[in-house]
Amino acid sequence: MKILLTGATGYIGKRLLPVLLEMGHEVCCVVRDAARLDVKDYKKHKLEIIEADLLRPATLKKLPNDIDAAYYLVHSMSSSGDFSKREQASAKNFTQYINQTTAKQLIYLSGIVNNNELSKHLESRKAVEEELQRAKCPVTTLRAGIIIGSGSASFEIIRDIVEKLPVMIAPKWLKTKCQPIAIRNVVQFLTGVLDKEETFGRHFDIYGPDLLSYKEMLLQFAEVRKLKRTIIVVPVFTPKLSSYWLYFMTSTTYELAKNLVDSMKVDVVPVENELHKLLNITLIPYKKAIAMAFEKIEQNLVLSSWSDAPYNRIFKKGLSSHIEVPKFGVLTDKQTMKAKNPKQALDRIFSIGGKNGWYYGNWLWEFRGFLDRLFGGVGLRRGRKNATSASPGDALDFWRVILSSPTQKRLLLYAEMKLPGEAWLEFCMDDKGVVKQTATFRPLGIPGRLYWIAMLPFHYFIFKGMLKKITAG
Repeated sequence: MKILLTGATGYIGKRLLPVLLEMGHEVCCVVRDAARLDVKDYKKHKLEIIEADLLRPATLKKLPNDIDAAYYLVHSMSSSGDFSKREQASAKNFTQYINQTTAKQLIYLSGIVNNNELSKHLESRKAVEEELQRAKCPVTTLRAGIIIGSGSASFEIIRDIVEKLPVMIAPKWLKTKCQPIAIRNVVQFLTGVLDKEETFGRHFDIYGPDLLSYKEMLLQFAEVRKLKRTIIVVPVFTPKLSSYWLYFMTSTTYELAKNLVDSMKVDVVPVENELHKLLNITLIPYKKAIAMAFEKIEQNLVLSSWSDAPYNRIFKKGLSSHIEVPKFGVLTDKQTMKAKNPKQALDRIFSIGGKNGWYYGNWLWEFRGFLDRLFGGVGLRRGRKNATSASPGDALDFWRVILSSPTQKRLLLYAEMKLPGEAWLEFCMDDKGVVKQTATFRPLGIPGRLYWIAMLPFHYFIFKGMLKKITAG
């Protein structure tokens, strides 16, 4: 089958793509920025990448009309502003496109919307579903609640809370009920309903076997990790205070925290159905889903992460718009040093950040990350998806990977922290094993220049010490 896949650079899309290709399907990925989709492992498969923006109908003219099915995996929950309007506009534009194609099925992944009172996020998911149902081809809607898997927003938030807080003073929404589902089951449902006529024109809640409160989810996570945790639920947390609590305790952005808190106040209990039996899917228990996620993390096999979505709005122009580091009107710190062991130095460059740290003055990096969080930035808590490799578009602490090429021996990062300007950090190695490390800052007015001057003493010690550690034998 020829399948159109939207949201291919998102958490679910990156998991679904290799499965569809292994099944022998021809897949056309719709992305806003092709540089963010690493396709080097899919050269033997029938894969086409098309850059298009669902908010700009003119760009959809590039998309093929001779498709058999399409997946709609687009959402804007982590973005600021009125994401519901953007989601509805995207769905409307996509429906107009799909009506001009030969598609026989449209598959949409939504949220569980059975409660009479819905959060803004779930109201938006429901509105998108209603918009997509205007399509001429039948729509199959799968409604999921909390998704548990390595790199998922829910998993990483639970992990942050449980592993960092022995005693938790938590908001009352921890009593809210949900039925979490493993990411493996989600992908099985998404592929299982494909071309399955019994699912055409219908919606199904998809869920795991355990009905739990958020408090029970935290405590069971602690059991799997062999940690003793105490949770005290208090009623005094306002939604805003809850959002700040989640923001400072976890790696999530404030916008995502705010929308998650809004959703967590509402029970997302599914309506039972027999879809898993129809598709011969074995539902994975919550604890097993956690254990499976950690197996992937320990083996460096995390395919996607919630942080893959760029935090900064400027990335709407694409990663490639930042690949040329400016040379004029900028301030720079350049360090050059010959590596004693070039291969080892190169490995250190591509392993920098996350749990590996920044090799020198880590507490200063952590303090800078703390300051960034205070001002509403992403901080250092996002870490990195893979401990030893980085791909364009990956989050790397408060940086974004713009270019990562072991063959060119070059790694280029762009700052997503709160700054009075723009910043790049680049590592290059020549054929003689000489490593060149360049920090570039394009200041925004006088505040930007004052910021650079204030940071000069720290830059001198941090950047020089970092390069010494990278090039040491």
